[in-house]
Amino acid sequence: MIRVAILTALLALTACAEVQTAADRTGRQAATSAVTEVIAINFPQVPKPLIEAFTGCVVDNAQAVEVRELAKASLVGIDDDTVAVVRNILSRPATQTCLRDRAPLTL
Repeated sequence: MIRVAILTALLALTACAEVQTAADRTGRQAATSAVTEVIAINFPQVPKPLIEAFTGCVVDNAQAVEVRELAKASLVGIDDDTVAVVRNILSRPATQTCLRDRAPLTL
C-alpha cells in the first residue's frame, strides 16, 4: 500500500514538473516578442541582424517572475517597466557572457 502511494506521488510530481516546464516554455515564447520590440525600439545601438541574438540571451537569462512580466507585456503592451526589466537582464554577467558567445563582434 505504501509503495502504491509513493509511486502515485512520484507520478504526480513528474506530471507537475512537465506542466511547469511547458508553462515556462510557453511564457518564454510569449516574452520573446516583447523583448524583441524593446530591443528594437529602445536599444538602437544593437544592429538589426543581432536583435534575435540579444532577444535570445535576455529570454534565456530571465527569471520566472521576469518571464511572466515580459509575457504580459507582449499582450498588454510595452512600457517603461518592461524596458527596465530588459535593461536589468542585459546587465547580468550571465547575459553578457551569452552575448559574447552569440554576438562576439559587437562586444
